[in-house]
Amino acid sequence: MISFNDLNGYRVDLSFEKGNFSIEPQHVLVLAQKGHKWLLTNHPKRGIEFPGGKKEVYETIEEAAIRETLEETNVAVYRLEWFAEYVVHDVKPFCKAVFIAEVKDIHTETVHYETDGAVWLTSKDLEACPNLSFHMKDKGMEAILKEVMNYEERWND
Repeated sequence: MISFNDLNGYRVDLSFEKGNFSIEPQHVLVLAQKGHKWLLTNHPKRGIEFPGGKKEVYETIEEAAIRETLEETNVAVYRLEWFAEYVVHDVKPFCKAVFIAEVKDIHTETVHYETDGAVWLTSKDLEACPNLSFHMKDKGMEAILKEVMNYEERWND
C-alpha cells in the first residue's frame, strides 16, 4: 500500500490489491490506450485527466466505468479489468476503483456532458502536458502510471 497527501492536503491510501479497504468504491477511474495513445478527457475547470466519475445507485462499479468513459469521451470501452483502488480521507472519505479497459468503439458524434471530449496523448506528451488536472499530478497517479506500463503490450498489439 502507498500512502501520500494529495494536492488538497488529504491523506490518500492506494492499493494494487483488491479488498484492502473497508469502504466500497463509489467512484471510478478508467485507463485505456489505443495506438500507443492514452484516452483522456479535457475537463473545462480541472484540465486534462483520465475519464471517471461517480457510480449511480442502480449500476455496478464496472457499469459506472463504462458509462462515465462514454459520457466524457464518446469512446466505448470493454474488457474492463480491476487494477487498483484508493481511499481519499476527505471530510467524507471515499473509495475510487481504477480499471484498465480496451477501446471498443470511437463514436464520431459530439455529445459531451461534463467535459470537452476525448484527448489522445502519448506517454511522452502526457508527461509534458502543461494543463493536467490536479488529479494527474500526485504520487498516486505516478504509481498507477508506472504500474500500468506493464499492460501497454495488451493495448497495442
